[in-house]
Amino acid sequence: MRELLVHVPFRGTIRERTVEPYVRLLRQLRGRRRVKGVLFDISSPGGEVVASSDLFLAVQRLNATTPVYASIGGLGASGAYLAALGARKVFAYPESQVGSIGVIYPHLAARELVRRLGISVELIHVGEHKDAFAGYRPLTEVERGKVLAVAQDDYELFVAAVARARRRSVDEIRALATGEVWSGARALALGLVDALGDREAALEELARETHVAVRRAVRMVPRRPLLERMLSGGGSAFATAVSGRLGESVEDALLELGGPMARR
Repeated sequence: MRELLVHVPFRGTIRERTVEPYVRLLRQLRGRRRVKGVLFDISSPGGEVVASSDLFLAVQRLNATTPVYASIGGLGASGAYLAALGARKVFAYPESQVGSIGVIYPHLAARELVRRLGISVELIHVGEHKDAFAGYRPLTEVERGKVLAVAQDDYELFVAAVARARRRSVDEIRALATGEVWSGARALALGLVDALGDREAALEELARETHVAVRRAVRMVPRRPLLERMLSGGGSAFATAVSGRLGESVEDALLELGGPMARR
């Protein structure tokens, strides 16, 4: 039975839809006796709070049974940085952007634009604050305070998770949790990552720990949906890829602009 290393790349915004297939894949790898180590290769600006936690926990649970190293690519920000912390060792390029420890609740208020367009909007709702995130009006001071309280709770959980993973005090991490990003080199000096190097360097280090040759590393990603695979011939594949990327880009833009969804 040939022993293997598995390279799992993750790219893009962290959302429930994008994370669920990876959570399943990482769970499946926990039961593979042939898999002796996993390189979790992530480059992402972060995303939804719960989806980021799901990805972190999936990496952490796999690492409890099989050594997992994380490699941060161009960007390991916010929820992506959290996900990488589920691994036992975190690598970053010297030029990587690392950190952005914080929480944001984007809110879109389009009322003035709608009025200028001559459109009349009537929101019928029960519950004083039910229309707060309909994307129409600004938040009231009371609503802003309520949202800030929720964001503060998410922030404290984020800081505590980083502190546990990096074996630092909460106060030390809170001093770094300003939402800013650092270069990989600076992140190493601050104790936010363990080593500098590219994906190959991380894989070589994993090979040394597991005594499995780098040449036995295989790249593994979640299986595409059945319909997408059926359309994967020639022009259909191109059209599917383009429409899928376009749809994801639009969805990302909307998520960044508004809605009662906390972002990491």
